Amino acid sequence: MKRLFLSLWLISLLSLPALAGERGFPIPYKKSDKCPVCNMFVARYPDWVAGIVFKDRTYRVFDGPKDMFHYYFHMEEYDPGRKMEDIEEMIVKEYYNLKPIDARKAFYVVGSDVFGPMGRELVPFDSLDAAEEFMEDHRGKKILRFEEVTDELIQRLRKGQTMMPW
Repeated sequence: MKRLFLSLWLISLLSLPALAGERGFPIPYKKSDKCPVCNMFVARYPDWVAGIVFKDRTYRVFDGPKDMFHYYFHMEEYDPGRKMEDIEEMIVKEYYNLKPIDARKAFYVVGSDVFGPMGRELVPFDSLDAAEEFMEDHRGKKILRFEEVTDELIQRLRKGQTMMPW
């Protein structure tokens, strides 16, 4: 009986909602942290969480890469006084293994049939092979590197439009 109780107790602990640092995310976000772009509670979407860490060790967390990029392109709107030079690191979660990866080194698939918490999303991968596999399986349109993601693309994705006219 004690074993059954202990097993049930452990299962209930493992099924709690997302907690700070879930799955080893390097930014210590809290259940109360909201995405500065859309105001959604980030901890509700642990598989999509993205973040920016500033040189002063403060951070912002987002419910997906799309909102992180929107913030990045419009930082003055959300954090007056902050500049891109203040950013120390940017982190997204790799789609397949959910491990945190450097957002600046990631491969992003756009135009797929996979949606994030806020609809159409940039789906991040740590390798070109993984991005190509996903693109084939999920009807993705294009693979982009960090520096190829534009504000125009992010605005189109935010409006629910799939693609740029490539």
